[in-house]
Amino acid sequence: AEHTNDSLDVVKRAMAEEKAVRIDVREPEEWREGHVAGALLLPLSSLEKGVDREALAKVLPKDKVIYCHCLAGGRCVAAAAILAPLGYDVRALKPGYPQLVQAGFPAVVGK
Repeated sequence: AEHTNDSLDVVKRAMAEEKAVRIDVREPEEWREGHVAGALLLPLSSLEKGVDREALAKVLPKDKVIYCHCLAGGRCVAAAAILAPLGYDVRALKPGYPQLVQAGFPAVVGK
């Protein structure tokens, strides 16, 4: 897997049009320190342990683009490599959490 070429404007538009969902593959403690509003937490460590396809299908729609991000762009590529063979249109974002916030994605802190 590689990082997507989709710009952050494309990501924002896809999210606004409900054509995409965003997942954060960082760990729960990182998530609690701050995350992008509207993202779902799906830690890479959980994906690496193995995924229950039925449970995953309840949270991740196969008919939408799945944008994944982490802190610096590395873990999301690994997550995309796990999810893509399961039939998801998953696209790893090179910008990490801090860059997404700087780009105007609203942050949620402490939840």
